[in-house]
Amino acid sequence: MERFLRVLALIPEDKLTWSPSPTAKSALQIAAHTAAATGNFVQMIRDRKLPMGDEIPELVARTKLMEESLTSLSAIERALRQNTADVLAAIDGLSPEEMEIVLDSSMGWTMPMTALMNLPATHVNGHIYQLDYLQTCWGDMEVHF
Repeated sequence: MERFLRVLALIPEDKLTWSPSPTAKSALQIAAHTAAATGNFVQMIRDRKLPMGDEIPELVARTKLMEESLTSLSAIERALRQNTADVLAAIDGLSPEEMEIVLDSSMGWTMPMTALMNLPATHVNGHIYQLDYLQTCWGDMEVHF
């Protein structure tokens, strides 16, 4: 989370809404998605349950609405920090036995709870790489840590 916020803070204000094509996301859209989607993992961890097939469209729609509501860097940072704190609290609420369960997706695959516990960080890291790529598009070739 901290690295994501550091990389995001290095994006010039005039580049926050820029995207390389009309169908590509801007840095601000990527950041809003990152903050909003991080909150989705909280319920999965707390409920010890992955969203089932018919629940996924609702989850996607709810995430999209939250993304659209996050229109400033300060709102995005607040949401990401809160959702990250909530993820950590949900993980802290798991017993050692619950950390060993395997969750069913109802779509023919399973996920160990330990993988779900790591997914929020993996998700955020993936979006750091997207921000890094956007920065190269406007000529920023520095590696940002």
